[in-house]
This record gives sequence, C-alpha cells and structure tokens, in this order.
Amino acid sequence: MRIIPAIDIIDGKCVRLTKGNYDTKKIYNENPLEVAKEFEAAGIEYLHVVDLDGAKASQIINYKVLEQIATKTNLKIDFGGGLKADKDLEIAFNSGANQITGGSIAVKNPTIFESWIAKYGSEKIILGADFYPYKSGGKIATNGWQEESRLELIPFITDYQQKGIQYVICTDISKDGMLQGPSFDVYHDILSNTVISSAVEKSLKLIASGGISSFEEIPKLAKNGCEGVIIGKAIYENKISLKQLENYIVNG
Repeated sequence: MRIIPAIDIIDGKCVRLTKGNYDTKKIYNENPLEVAKEFEAAGIEYLHVVDLDGAKASQIINYKVLEQIATKTNLKIDFGGGLKADKDLEIAFNSGANQITGGSIAVKNPTIFESWIAKYGSEKIILGADFYPYKSGGKIATNGWQEESRLELIPFITDYQQKGIQYVICTDISKDGMLQGPSFDVYHDILSNTVISSAVEKSLKLIASGGISSFEEIPKLAKNGCEGVIIGKAIYENKISLKQLENYIVNG
C-alpha cells in the first residue's frame, strides 16, 4: 500500500484544518518544501498537496508551491483544491503535478470532469469522494466541504468507475483531523460494492484519507484492500514517525 503524506497549503504555508474548518487552521511549517524534503529523505515517494486557498477561490492559487516541490524533489505529487477549469489543470500539470484530484467539479460539472478523464487518462485523474457522516447517507461534500450535495458516496464512485475512473481518494469529513482512527467500515463497503470493469479488468484503487491516528491502522487498511493512505495530522503531531513509515515502505 502506498504511503502518501499530505501537505495542505494556505498563504504558501503548510497547515492542517479540523473537519475542513478554516477557522481551525494550524500552521506547522512556513516552508512546505522543507516538509516535502523530510518526507523524501524518509524514503517516501508520494505526496498529496491540497491548495486550500484554491478550494475557497474555485481556481488554482498555490501553484508556485507545487512547482517548487516538484522541481526540488523527486516526489510524485497528486494535487487538488480549486481545480474547476481546463486552464487550472494545465497550470497544475505544467507546475509538476503527476495527478490531479477533482471533487466538487465531478459533482457540479460532470461533463468537464469526464472530458479530463478522456483527455489525460485514468492514471492522471483522481476522483475526490469526500463525504458527510456515513450513517446519514454519506452525501458527497463540495466547495471545500462547505456544501452538501444530494449524491450518495457509493453510487457516486461506481458511476465514475464506469466512466473510467480508477483512483479515488475517499475522506470521511467527520474523521478529518480528529486523530480518532479512519473509517474502516466505509472503505470495506466501498470495495465490496464496486466492480471490476469488464472492459479494462482493473479494480478500484481506493486511497483512504481522514482520521489516521496510529501506525497500527496502516497495515489494517492495507488488509482491507486500500491501494494507498493519506496521512496528515498524525505525522505533524508525532503520532506516527517518519521512521515507522520508512520501515513500512522498506519491509512492507
């Protein structure tokens, strides 16, 4: 399973929020590149970068930070936050993103999101499926988690899987930043209810996100069938050490 640390950016700084609430912003480092280099030094190959300013503005903002990390490390970066138009994707890819994540756009403008899948391919486009509490139906959230759509989590994912999506980042908003453990049951339900596409014979590549609080949860997510895990606050709050992640990457 791929280990994917997260760097969330506001005003060019590395921050974390709780449940997507901008009022809970905590700055961990004023230099995201410095953080990215620490991850790379620990043997980590992947990075999840979120432009929180972009998510609020509905257009890419912090592409210079993306460019700096991409040119000064060898990390494979997936980038999201505010990607709403073709020009946003062009800027993101030109700035060094290996993949982009689309969430709100996949809900509000599926035509353009599907055009991105067709143009760039399923290896480059990740579906962001961020949802409100699963027990209340698991409705997909949009606009930096400020709005709730009418779309339910699993049908949303399976619909896009049929349209060619392979990678899905799934975040339980109620768990995000809480350090109380991920939504194992939700990931199990998703992987039990999604199908292998008969056309390409590729199963869903589900990336768990939100609530990771201890190293012991990582192999459990792998056993559940998750393809990757995004870890943020647990690293910044020293709940999981880079040494533990390095050992996991080396030894599995």
